[in-house]
Amino acid sequence: MAAESGAEPAAVATPVAPSTYRPRYIDIGINLADPIFRGIYHGTQRHPDDLSAVISRAKEVGCQKLIVTGSDLQSSRDALEIAKEYPGTVYTTAGIHPCSSAIFGSNPSSGNGGSSDAANAEPGESEPGPEPQPDAARTASIISELEALIASARNPPSSPTSTSPNQEKKKKKKSPLVALGEFGLDYDRLHYSPRALQLHAFGAQLDLALRLSPPLPLFLHSRAAHGDFVSLLKAKFGSRLEGLLGRGAGAVVHSFTGTAAELRELLDLGLHIGVNGCSLKTAENCDVVRGAVGLGKIMLETDGPWCEIRPSHEGWRYLVEAAKHQQQSAAAGAAAADSAGNAGPPVDLVAPTPPSAATPEFTTAPSETPSGTSTPASASASGATVALNTSAIPAQKQKQQQKSRKKQPPPKKKEPEVPERFPAVKKEKWAEGAMVKSRNEPCMIERVATAVAGIKGVAVEELCEAAWRNTVAVFDVLEEGEEEKGKGEEGQ
Repeated sequence: MAAESGAEPAAVATPVAPSTYRPRYIDIGINLADPIFRGIYHGTQRHPDDLSAVISRAKEVGCQKLIVTGSDLQSSRDALEIAKEYPGTVYTTAGIHPCSSAIFGSNPSSGNGGSSDAANAEPGESEPGPEPQPDAARTASIISELEALIASARNPPSSPTSTSPNQEKKKKKKSPLVALGEFGLDYDRLHYSPRALQLHAFGAQLDLALRLSPPLPLFLHSRAAHGDFVSLLKAKFGSRLEGLLGRGAGAVVHSFTGTAAELRELLDLGLHIGVNGCSLKTAENCDVVRGAVGLGKIMLETDGPWCEIRPSHEGWRYLVEAAKHQQQSAAAGAAAADSAGNAGPPVDLVAPTPPSAATPEFTTAPSETPSGTSTPASASASGATVALNTSAIPAQKQKQQQKSRKKQPPPKKKEPEVPERFPAVKKEKWAEGAMVKSRNEPCMIERVATAVAGIKGVAVEELCEAAWRNTVAVFDVLEEGEEEKGKGEEGQ
Protein backbone atom coordinates (compact mmCIF):
# COMPACT_ATOMS: atom_id res chain seq x y z
CA MET A 1 0.00 0.00 0.00
CA ALA A 2 1.10 3.59 -0.45
CA ALA A 3 3.03 5.24 2.36
CA GLU A 4 1.08 7.33 4.85
CA SER A 5 1.40 11.09 4.54
CA GLY A 6 2.97 11.45 7.97
CA ALA A 7 6.08 9.41 7.19
CA GLU A 8 9.44 9.95 8.92
CA PRO A 9 11.72 12.53 7.23
CA ALA A 10 14.29 9.84 6.40
CA ALA A 11 11.66 7.87 4.48
CA VAL A 12 10.65 10.93 2.48
CA ALA A 13 14.08 11.13 0.87
CA THR A 14 13.46 7.83 -0.94
CA PRO A 15 9.99 7.66 -2.51
CA VAL A 16 8.05 4.51 -1.71
CA ALA A 17 6.98 2.63 -4.82
CA PRO A 18 3.22 2.83 -5.30
CA SER A 19 1.15 -0.27 -4.65
CA THR A 20 0.64 -2.45 -7.71
CA TYR A 21 -2.73 -3.62 -6.41
CA ARG A 22 -5.61 -2.82 -8.73
CA PRO A 23 -8.98 -3.10 -6.96
CA ARG A 24 -11.36 -5.68 -8.34
CA TYR A 25 -15.06 -5.52 -7.70
CA ILE A 26 -18.25 -7.48 -8.22
CA ASP A 27 -21.33 -5.27 -8.23
CA ILE A 28 -23.88 -7.69 -6.78
CA GLY A 29 -26.87 -5.43 -7.47
CA ILE A 30 -27.16 -3.25 -10.56
CA ASN A 31 -30.45 -2.59 -12.38
CA LEU A 32 -29.10 -2.49 -15.93
CA ALA A 33 -32.44 -3.72 -17.28
CA ASP A 34 -33.97 -0.38 -16.32
CA PRO A 35 -34.76 1.71 -19.44
CA ILE A 36 -32.76 4.61 -17.99
CA PHE A 37 -29.58 2.84 -19.14
CA ARG A 38 -31.01 2.91 -22.66
CA GLY A 39 -31.58 6.66 -22.44
CA ILE A 40 -35.30 6.32 -21.69
CA TYR A 41 -36.70 8.31 -18.75
CA HIS A 42 -40.35 7.80 -17.77
CA GLY A 43 -41.12 6.47 -21.23
CA THR A 44 -39.36 9.23 -23.19
CA GLN A 45 -36.07 8.84 -25.08
CA ARG A 46 -33.82 11.59 -23.73
CA HIS A 47 -30.48 10.51 -25.15
CA PRO A 48 -28.96 7.60 -27.11
CA ASP A 49 -28.66 4.12 -25.66
CA ASP A 50 -25.34 4.12 -23.78
CA LEU A 51 -25.44 0.78 -21.97
CA SER A 52 -22.18 -0.36 -23.57
CA ALA A 53 -20.42 2.77 -22.29
CA VAL A 54 -21.80 2.15 -18.80
CA ILE A 55 -20.33 -1.35 -18.80
CA SER A 56 -17.02 -0.10 -20.24
CA ARG A 57 -16.69 2.46 -17.44
CA ALA A 58 -17.36 -0.27 -14.90
CA LYS A 59 -14.56 -2.40 -16.32
CA GLU A 60 -12.21 0.59 -16.39
CA VAL A 61 -12.40 0.98 -12.59
CA GLY A 62 -11.95 -2.76 -12.02
CA CYS A 63 -15.59 -3.86 -11.74
CA GLN A 64 -15.14 -7.20 -13.46
CA LYS A 65 -18.53 -8.77 -12.75
CA LEU A 66 -22.03 -7.30 -12.63
CA ILE A 67 -25.12 -9.07 -11.32
CA VAL A 68 -28.18 -7.52 -12.95
CA THR A 69 -31.25 -7.81 -10.75
CA GLY A 70 -34.65 -8.86 -12.03
CA SER A 71 -37.56 -7.11 -10.31
CA ASP A 72 -40.41 -8.71 -12.26
CA LEU A 73 -40.86 -11.22 -15.06
CA GLN A 74 -40.12 -8.77 -17.86
CA SER A 75 -37.02 -7.21 -16.30
CA SER A 76 -35.75 -10.72 -15.50
CA ARG A 77 -36.04 -11.60 -19.20
CA ASP A 78 -34.39 -8.32 -20.20
CA ALA A 79 -31.52 -8.97 -17.78
CA LEU A 80 -30.89 -12.36 -19.38
CA GLU A 81 -30.72 -10.72 -22.80
CA ILE A 82 -28.11 -8.27 -21.52
CA ALA A 83 -26.12 -11.19 -20.09
CA LYS A 84 -26.07 -12.80 -23.54
CA GLU A 85 -24.52 -9.61 -24.94
CA TYR A 86 -21.79 -9.53 -22.27
CA PRO A 87 -20.92 -13.16 -21.41
CA GLY A 88 -18.45 -13.57 -18.60
CA THR A 89 -19.15 -10.05 -17.33
CA VAL A 90 -22.90 -9.75 -16.80
CA TYR A 91 -24.88 -12.23 -14.69
CA THR A 92 -28.49 -12.06 -13.58
CA THR A 93 -31.14 -12.84 -11.02
CA ALA A 94 -34.79 -13.69 -11.69
CA GLY A 95 -37.61 -12.87 -9.31
CA ILE A 96 -40.41 -10.54 -8.32
CA HIS A 97 -39.62 -7.55 -6.10
CA PRO A 98 -42.02 -6.86 -3.20
CA CYS A 99 -43.04 -3.59 -4.85
CA SER A 100 -43.99 -5.58 -7.95
CA SER A 101 -46.02 -8.16 -6.03
CA ALA A 102 -49.41 -6.54 -6.72
CA ILE A 103 -49.62 -8.90 -9.70
CA PHE A 104 -50.36 -11.74 -7.26
CA GLY A 105 -53.62 -10.06 -6.24
CA SER A 106 -57.17 -10.26 -7.47
CA ASN A 107 -56.87 -6.73 -8.88
CA PRO A 108 -53.26 -6.37 -10.14
CA SER A 109 -53.96 -3.06 -11.91
CA SER A 110 -54.51 -1.37 -8.54
CA GLY A 111 -50.75 -1.17 -7.92
CA ASN A 112 -47.68 -0.16 -9.87
CA GLY A 113 -46.27 -3.62 -9.54
CA GLY A 114 -44.86 -4.01 -13.00
CA SER A 115 -42.52 -1.01 -13.11
CA SER A 116 -38.92 -0.79 -12.06
CA ASP A 117 -39.72 2.70 -10.81
CA ALA A 118 -42.03 1.08 -8.27
CA ALA A 119 -39.43 -1.45 -7.26
CA ASN A 120 -36.76 1.14 -6.53
CA ALA A 121 -38.56 4.41 -5.78
CA GLU A 122 -38.00 6.30 -2.57
CA PRO A 123 -40.55 5.69 0.20
CA GLY A 124 -43.80 7.45 -0.64
CA GLU A 125 -46.08 9.54 1.51
CA SER A 126 -49.37 8.27 0.10
CA GLU A 127 -51.50 6.00 2.25
CA PRO A 128 -52.10 2.46 1.00
CA GLY A 129 -55.54 1.85 -0.47
CA PRO A 130 -57.89 -1.07 0.15
CA GLU A 131 -55.90 -4.26 0.22
CA PRO A 132 -56.63 -6.73 -2.57
CA GLN A 133 -56.46 -10.38 -1.60
CA PRO A 134 -54.02 -12.93 -3.03
CA ASP A 135 -55.39 -14.78 -6.02
CA ALA A 136 -54.54 -18.50 -6.10
CA ALA A 137 -54.92 -18.90 -9.85
CA ARG A 138 -52.79 -15.85 -10.61
CA THR A 139 -50.16 -17.01 -8.15
CA ALA A 140 -49.92 -20.46 -9.74
CA SER A 141 -49.57 -18.91 -13.20
CA ILE A 142 -46.91 -16.38 -12.13
CA ILE A 143 -44.80 -18.91 -10.24
CA SER A 144 -45.07 -21.38 -13.11
CA GLU A 145 -43.87 -18.72 -15.54
CA LEU A 146 -40.99 -17.74 -13.25
CA GLU A 147 -40.00 -21.38 -12.79
CA ALA A 148 -40.00 -21.93 -16.56
CA LEU A 149 -37.87 -18.82 -17.08
CA ILE A 150 -35.35 -20.11 -14.52
CA ALA A 151 -35.25 -23.58 -16.07
CA SER A 152 -34.63 -22.12 -19.51
CA ALA A 153 -31.88 -19.81 -18.25
CA ARG A 154 -30.15 -22.61 -16.33
CA ASN A 155 -30.03 -24.86 -19.38
CA PRO A 156 -28.79 -22.73 -22.27
CA PRO A 157 -28.25 -24.54 -25.59
CA SER A 158 -24.82 -26.06 -26.04
CA SER A 159 -22.46 -24.60 -28.60
CA PRO A 160 -20.43 -26.79 -30.99
CA THR A 161 -16.68 -26.68 -30.50
CA SER A 162 -14.45 -28.18 -33.17
CA THR A 163 -11.66 -30.31 -31.72
CA SER A 164 -10.49 -31.85 -35.01
CA PRO A 165 -11.62 -31.96 -38.64
CA ASN A 166 -13.42 -35.27 -38.03
CA GLN A 167 -14.67 -34.65 -34.52
CA GLU A 168 -17.05 -32.13 -33.06
CA LYS A 169 -17.63 -31.69 -29.37
CA LYS A 170 -20.48 -29.78 -27.81
CA LYS A 171 -19.45 -27.44 -25.04
CA LYS A 172 -22.12 -26.65 -22.48
CA LYS A 173 -22.56 -22.93 -21.96
CA LYS A 174 -22.41 -21.52 -18.48
CA SER A 175 -25.72 -20.14 -17.25
CA PRO A 176 -25.68 -16.41 -16.49
CA LEU A 177 -28.50 -16.87 -13.95
CA VAL A 178 -26.91 -16.94 -10.50
CA ALA A 179 -29.75 -16.23 -8.03
CA LEU A 180 -33.46 -16.23 -7.35
CA GLY A 181 -34.55 -12.68 -6.61
CA GLU A 182 -34.86 -9.86 -6.00
CA PHE A 183 -37.68 -10.67 -3.60
CA GLY A 184 -38.65 -10.10 0.02
CA LEU A 185 -40.58 -7.44 1.93
CA ASP A 186 -40.69 -3.63 1.78
CA TYR A 187 -43.07 -1.96 4.22
CA ASP A 188 -41.77 1.50 3.31
CA ARG A 189 -43.67 1.24 0.02
CA LEU A 190 -47.04 -0.26 0.88
CA HIS A 191 -48.67 2.10 -1.63
CA TYR A 192 -47.16 -0.02 -4.40
CA SER A 193 -48.14 -3.35 -2.95
CA PRO A 194 -49.97 -3.98 0.35
CA ARG A 195 -48.56 -6.03 3.19
CA ALA A 196 -50.76 -9.09 2.58
CA LEU A 197 -49.68 -9.39 -1.05
CA GLN A 198 -46.02 -8.84 -0.21
CA LEU A 199 -46.12 -11.64 2.37
CA HIS A 200 -47.94 -13.89 -0.07
CA ALA A 201 -45.48 -13.22 -2.92
CA PHE A 202 -42.49 -13.69 -0.61
CA GLY A 203 -43.81 -17.02 0.65
CA ALA A 204 -44.65 -18.27 -2.85
CA GLN A 205 -41.12 -17.55 -4.10
CA LEU A 206 -39.57 -19.17 -1.02
CA ASP A 207 -41.60 -22.29 -1.81
CA LEU A 208 -40.18 -22.16 -5.33
CA ALA A 209 -36.67 -21.89 -3.89
CA LEU A 210 -37.29 -25.10 -1.94
CA ARG A 211 -38.31 -26.95 -5.12
CA LEU A 212 -35.40 -25.87 -7.29
CA SER A 213 -32.77 -28.53 -7.81
CA PRO A 214 -29.98 -27.78 -7.61
CA PRO A 215 -30.91 -24.86 -5.35
CA LEU A 216 -30.25 -21.27 -6.35
CA PRO A 217 -28.76 -18.67 -4.01
CA LEU A 218 -31.24 -16.01 -2.88
CA PHE A 219 -31.04 -12.27 -3.54
CA LEU A 220 -33.24 -10.82 -0.79
CA HIS A 221 -34.82 -7.45 0.00
CA SER A 222 -35.87 -6.34 3.49
CA ARG A 223 -36.86 -2.79 4.39
CA ALA A 224 -38.81 -1.77 7.49
CA ALA A 225 -40.09 -5.35 7.70
CA HIS A 226 -37.42 -7.21 9.66
CA GLY A 227 -39.69 -9.18 12.01
CA ASP A 228 -41.93 -10.61 9.29
CA PHE A 229 -38.94 -11.12 7.00
CA VAL A 230 -37.04 -13.31 9.46
CA SER A 231 -40.16 -15.14 10.62
CA LEU A 232 -41.08 -16.20 7.10
CA LEU A 233 -37.53 -17.30 6.29
CA LYS A 234 -37.49 -19.50 9.40
CA ALA A 235 -40.97 -20.86 8.69
CA LYS A 236 -39.85 -22.03 5.25
CA PHE A 237 -36.24 -23.07 5.84
CA GLY A 238 -36.05 -23.88 9.55
CA SER A 239 -34.83 -21.97 12.57
CA ARG A 240 -31.23 -22.04 11.29
CA LEU A 241 -32.21 -21.84 7.61
CA GLU A 242 -31.02 -25.41 7.23
CA GLY A 243 -33.44 -25.93 4.34
CA LEU A 244 -31.39 -23.38 2.38
CA LEU A 245 -27.87 -23.35 3.74
CA GLY A 246 -27.90 -27.11 4.35
CA ARG A 247 -28.43 -27.66 0.62
CA GLY A 248 -25.33 -25.66 -0.24
CA ALA A 249 -27.05 -22.42 -1.24
CA GLY A 250 -26.35 -19.04 0.32
CA ALA A 251 -28.20 -15.75 0.41
CA VAL A 252 -27.57 -12.03 0.63
CA VAL A 253 -29.81 -9.32 2.07
CA HIS A 254 -28.92 -6.47 -0.25
CA SER A 255 -29.00 -2.70 0.31
CA PHE A 256 -29.09 -3.08 4.08
CA THR A 257 -30.38 -0.02 5.97
CA GLY A 258 -31.56 -1.56 9.25
CA THR A 259 -30.31 -1.46 12.83
CA ALA A 260 -27.31 -3.18 14.37
CA ALA A 261 -29.58 -5.60 16.24
CA GLU A 262 -31.39 -6.54 13.02
CA LEU A 263 -28.11 -7.03 11.21
CA ARG A 264 -26.73 -9.29 13.94
CA GLU A 265 -29.82 -11.50 13.68
CA LEU A 266 -29.33 -11.84 9.92
CA LEU A 267 -25.66 -12.67 10.38
CA ASP A 268 -26.51 -15.25 13.05
CA LEU A 269 -28.70 -16.97 10.44
CA GLY A 270 -25.71 -17.21 8.10
CA LEU A 271 -26.84 -14.54 5.63
CA HIS A 272 -24.53 -12.15 3.79
CA ILE A 273 -25.06 -8.38 3.70
CA GLY A 274 -24.97 -6.08 0.67
CA VAL A 275 -23.82 -2.50 1.23
CA ASN A 276 -24.39 0.46 -1.10
CA GLY A 277 -24.86 4.23 -0.87
CA CYS A 278 -28.23 3.86 0.86
CA SER A 279 -26.44 1.90 3.60
CA LEU A 280 -24.28 4.97 4.34
CA LYS A 281 -26.84 7.78 4.52
CA THR A 282 -26.82 8.52 8.25
CA ALA A 283 -24.35 8.40 11.11
CA GLU A 284 -26.31 5.46 12.53
CA ASN A 285 -26.05 3.64 9.19
CA CYS A 286 -22.29 4.14 9.20
CA ASP A 287 -22.02 2.97 12.81
CA VAL A 288 -23.78 -0.26 11.82
CA VAL A 289 -21.41 -0.81 8.90
CA ARG A 290 -18.43 0.00 11.10
CA GLY A 291 -19.23 -2.22 14.04
CA ALA A 292 -21.68 -4.91 12.97
CA VAL A 293 -20.82 -5.91 9.40
CA GLY A 294 -17.76 -8.13 9.49
CA LEU A 295 -15.48 -8.57 6.50
CA GLY A 296 -16.45 -12.23 6.37
CA LYS A 297 -20.04 -11.46 5.32
CA ILE A 298 -19.90 -8.19 3.39
CA MET A 299 -20.64 -7.70 -0.31
CA LEU A 300 -20.51 -4.48 -2.32
CA GLU A 301 -23.09 -3.05 -4.71
CA THR A 302 -24.26 0.17 -6.31
CA ASP A 303 -27.98 -0.63 -6.83
CA GLY A 304 -27.75 1.82 -9.73
CA PRO A 305 -29.35 3.85 -11.14
CA TRP A 306 -30.32 4.62 -7.53
CA CYS A 307 -28.51 4.72 -4.19
CA GLU A 308 -25.55 6.92 -5.13
CA ILE A 309 -23.50 8.43 -2.29
CA ARG A 310 -24.54 12.08 -2.13
CA PRO A 311 -22.85 15.06 -0.44
CA SER A 312 -25.71 15.15 2.07
CA HIS A 313 -24.96 11.59 3.20
CA GLU A 314 -22.77 10.76 6.17
CA GLY A 315 -20.75 8.42 3.96
CA TRP A 316 -19.68 11.35 1.75
CA ARG A 317 -17.26 12.72 4.31
CA TYR A 318 -15.23 9.51 4.11
CA LEU A 319 -14.82 10.11 0.40
CA VAL A 320 -13.63 13.66 1.14
CA GLU A 321 -11.15 12.38 3.72
CA ALA A 322 -9.83 9.77 1.29
CA ALA A 323 -9.40 12.42 -1.42
CA LYS A 324 -7.45 14.68 0.95
CA HIS A 325 -5.23 11.82 2.03
CA GLN A 326 -4.55 10.92 -1.59
CA GLN A 327 -3.60 14.52 -2.39
CA GLN A 328 -1.29 14.69 0.62
CA SER A 329 0.36 11.40 -0.32
CA ALA A 330 0.86 12.57 -3.90
CA ALA A 331 2.36 15.85 -2.70
CA ALA A 332 4.68 14.04 -0.30
CA GLY A 333 5.77 11.67 -3.05
CA ALA A 334 6.47 14.54 -5.43
CA ALA A 335 8.46 16.37 -2.78
CA ALA A 336 10.45 13.24 -2.03
CA ALA A 337 11.22 12.75 -5.71
CA ASP A 338 12.39 16.36 -6.02
CA SER A 339 14.54 16.02 -2.92
CA ALA A 340 16.15 12.81 -4.13
CA GLY A 341 16.71 13.82 -7.74
CA ASN A 342 17.28 17.56 -7.62
CA ALA A 343 19.99 18.58 -5.18
CA GLY A 344 20.20 21.98 -6.91
CA PRO A 345 20.30 23.63 -10.35
CA PRO A 346 23.23 22.64 -12.62
CA VAL A 347 26.20 24.98 -12.30
CA ASP A 348 26.00 26.03 -15.96
CA LEU A 349 22.37 27.03 -15.72
CA VAL A 350 20.76 29.94 -13.96
CA ALA A 351 17.58 28.99 -12.12
CA PRO A 352 14.77 31.45 -12.85
CA THR A 353 13.90 33.76 -10.01
CA PRO A 354 10.43 32.85 -8.75
CA PRO A 355 7.93 35.70 -8.77
CA SER A 356 7.04 37.40 -5.53
CA ALA A 357 4.13 35.86 -3.68
CA ALA A 358 2.41 39.21 -3.91
CA THR A 359 2.75 39.36 -7.68
CA PRO A 360 -0.55 38.59 -9.40
CA GLU A 361 -0.76 36.31 -12.42
CA PHE A 362 -0.99 39.37 -14.66
CA THR A 363 1.40 42.36 -14.39
CA THR A 364 1.33 46.02 -15.43
CA ALA A 365 4.02 48.00 -17.19
CA PRO A 366 6.59 49.62 -14.87
CA SER A 367 5.25 53.11 -15.63
CA GLU A 368 1.71 52.21 -14.60
CA THR A 369 0.06 51.73 -11.27
CA PRO A 370 -2.12 48.70 -10.50
CA SER A 371 -5.12 51.00 -10.53
CA GLY A 372 -4.74 51.46 -14.29
CA THR A 373 -3.85 55.21 -14.36
CA SER A 374 -0.59 56.63 -15.69
CA THR A 375 2.03 57.43 -13.09
CA PRO A 376 1.95 61.27 -12.65
CA ALA A 377 5.66 61.62 -12.03
CA SER A 378 8.94 59.80 -12.54
CA ALA A 379 12.29 60.23 -10.82
CA SER A 380 15.15 61.51 -12.98
CA ALA A 381 18.70 60.29 -12.66
CA SER A 382 19.46 63.30 -10.46
CA GLY A 383 16.54 62.54 -8.21
CA ALA A 384 14.43 65.45 -9.43
CA THR A 385 10.82 64.80 -10.19
CA VAL A 386 9.92 65.12 -13.85
CA ALA A 387 6.28 65.49 -14.84
CA LEU A 388 4.97 63.22 -17.60
CA ASN A 389 3.03 64.75 -20.46
CA THR A 390 -0.02 62.47 -20.45
CA SER A 391 -1.74 64.71 -22.97
CA ALA A 392 0.79 63.52 -25.56
CA ILE A 393 -0.75 60.02 -25.45
CA PRO A 394 -3.68 59.80 -27.85
CA ALA A 395 -7.02 59.34 -26.08
CA GLN A 396 -7.81 56.21 -28.11
CA LYS A 397 -4.57 54.55 -27.02
CA GLN A 398 -5.25 55.42 -23.38
CA LYS A 399 -8.65 53.77 -23.61
CA GLN A 400 -7.13 50.64 -25.13
CA GLN A 401 -4.53 50.46 -22.37
CA GLN A 402 -7.15 50.91 -19.68
CA LYS A 403 -9.39 48.29 -21.29
CA SER A 404 -6.57 45.75 -21.51
CA ARG A 405 -5.59 46.38 -17.89
CA LYS A 406 -9.15 45.79 -16.76
CA LYS A 407 -9.15 42.33 -18.30
CA GLN A 408 -8.93 39.71 -15.58
CA PRO A 409 -8.13 36.04 -16.10
CA PRO A 410 -11.30 33.92 -15.99
CA PRO A 411 -12.01 32.51 -12.54
CA LYS A 412 -10.77 29.00 -12.11
CA LYS A 413 -13.45 26.33 -11.90
CA LYS A 414 -13.75 25.07 -8.36
CA GLU A 415 -12.29 21.61 -8.04
CA PRO A 416 -14.74 19.01 -6.67
CA GLU A 417 -13.96 17.93 -3.13
CA VAL A 418 -14.22 14.34 -4.33
CA PRO A 419 -12.39 13.76 -7.64
CA GLU A 420 -14.54 12.70 -10.58
CA ARG A 421 -13.00 9.98 -12.70
CA PHE A 422 -15.47 10.57 -15.53
CA PRO A 423 -17.24 13.76 -16.65
CA ALA A 424 -20.93 13.95 -15.75
CA VAL A 425 -23.63 15.96 -17.50
CA LYS A 426 -27.37 16.40 -17.25
CA LYS A 427 -29.39 14.03 -19.41
CA GLU A 428 -30.51 16.96 -21.57
CA LYS A 429 -26.85 17.66 -22.38
CA TRP A 430 -25.80 14.06 -22.87
CA ALA A 431 -22.39 13.61 -24.48
CA GLU A 432 -20.67 10.44 -25.57
CA GLY A 433 -18.25 9.23 -22.91
CA ALA A 434 -19.91 11.16 -20.08
CA MET A 435 -21.93 9.87 -17.18
CA VAL A 436 -25.44 11.21 -16.59
CA LYS A 437 -25.85 13.17 -13.37
CA SER A 438 -28.00 11.46 -10.73
CA ARG A 439 -27.90 8.16 -12.65
CA ASN A 440 -25.77 5.89 -10.48
CA GLU A 441 -23.54 3.53 -12.43
CA PRO A 442 -21.55 0.39 -11.57
CA CYS A 443 -18.29 2.33 -12.00
CA MET A 444 -19.24 4.17 -8.81
CA ILE A 445 -18.67 1.00 -6.81
CA GLU A 446 -15.16 2.30 -6.19
CA ARG A 447 -16.74 5.09 -4.14
CA VAL A 448 -18.74 2.55 -2.14
CA ALA A 449 -15.55 0.61 -1.43
CA THR A 450 -13.61 3.76 -0.51
CA ALA A 451 -16.30 4.96 1.89
CA VAL A 452 -16.80 1.56 3.53
CA ALA A 453 -13.04 1.07 3.94
CA GLY A 454 -12.78 4.50 5.56
CA ILE A 455 -15.70 3.81 7.88
CA LYS A 456 -14.27 0.46 8.96
CA GLY A 457 -10.69 1.72 9.16
CA VAL A 458 -9.28 -0.91 6.80
CA ALA A 459 -7.36 -0.73 3.55
CA VAL A 460 -9.38 -0.72 0.34
CA GLU A 461 -7.43 -3.79 -0.77
CA GLU A 462 -8.45 -5.73 2.33
CA LEU A 463 -12.11 -4.80 1.89
CA CYS A 464 -12.19 -5.51 -1.86
CA GLU A 465 -10.59 -8.92 -1.53
CA ALA A 466 -12.92 -9.89 1.33
CA ALA A 467 -15.99 -8.83 -0.67
CA TRP A 468 -14.70 -10.69 -3.72
CA ARG A 469 -14.20 -13.93 -1.73
CA ASN A 470 -17.64 -13.66 -0.13
CA THR A 471 -19.36 -13.03 -3.45
CA VAL A 472 -17.77 -15.85 -5.44
CA ALA A 473 -18.49 -18.22 -2.53
CA VAL A 474 -22.24 -17.55 -2.91
CA PHE A 475 -22.74 -16.68 -6.59
CA ASP A 476 -21.33 -18.71 -9.49
CA VAL A 477 -19.76 -15.84 -11.41
CA LEU A 478 -16.31 -17.22 -12.16
CA GLU A 479 -15.65 -18.58 -15.62
CA GLU A 480 -13.40 -21.51 -16.39
CA GLY A 481 -9.80 -20.63 -15.57
CA GLU A 482 -10.58 -17.43 -13.70
CA GLU A 483 -9.79 -19.05 -10.36
CA GLU A 484 -6.15 -19.11 -11.43
CA LYS A 485 -5.88 -15.34 -11.69
CA GLY A 486 -3.98 -13.63 -8.93
CA LYS A 487 -5.79 -11.06 -6.89
CA GLY A 488 -5.85 -7.59 -8.32
CA GLU A 489 -3.69 -8.49 -11.31
CA GLU A 490 -3.14 -5.72 -13.79
CA GLY A 491 -5.21 -6.18 -16.89
CA GLN A 492 -7.91 -8.26 -15.24
